Amino acid sequence: MRTVLIVFLLVFCASVLPVCAEPEEIRKKRCKECHRFSSKEKQLEGPDLFYSGDKFHQSWLKNFLQSPEIIREAAFDSLTGEPRLPEVHVALTKEESERVTSFLMTLRLSNLEMRRVSEEPLSKEKHAQTKMLFERRFGCISCHRSLNLVGKVRGGVSGPSLVNSGLRLKPDWVFNWLTTPQKFMYEGRMPAFNLDEETAISLTKYILSIRIKP
Repeated sequence: MRTVLIVFLLVFCASVLPVCAEPEEIRKKRCKECHRFSSKEKQLEGPDLFYSGDKFHQSWLKNFLQSPEIIREAAFDSLTGEPRLPEVHVALTKEESERVTSFLMTLRLSNLEMRRVSEEPLSKEKHAQTKMLFERRFGCISCHRSLNLVGKVRGGVSGPSLVNSGLRLKPDWVFNWLTTPQKFMYEGRMPAFNLDEETAISLTKYILSIRIKP
């Protein structure tokens, strides 16, 4: 009986420790001045992080924290709404980024639709059709960076760039963002298109395929 109890406690601690063990870097780097770590906190200027484990690929996030890049080229003052120059994210050391990334990967939502998007890529014909939906019907290109037919970057800058988004974003998160953006934000410029599942899956696969060839 004692052995069983010890095993139970070890399993329990292992399951809750990553969620509770917020690394010291979160405080030292003042991350909570720009990012929300809970949906109950007031909206801040930086991207929400309370669903980081659902949204980001771990390898990308770890590399980004060490060598930050600007993903949203246009920034707006949270009080006045006026445009301002975007700020480059603070860089962490390799050890710091590993600790912070491991913690962020534990932050997830419980009400997401999972495994709706298969790994099968769009056919050439379907890819062309979905590109038309992305650019013309839904006008995504007006807010987000993408690629034209010859691989040149084009598009708006008020939303985050979608170039190389397949390296950054997880399919399940993109699908849920497209179908139910209100799960992630209560105020914002992202429109709700009321997409059917087939269209949402096609758009997800297309968005994740926007990639600059090495």
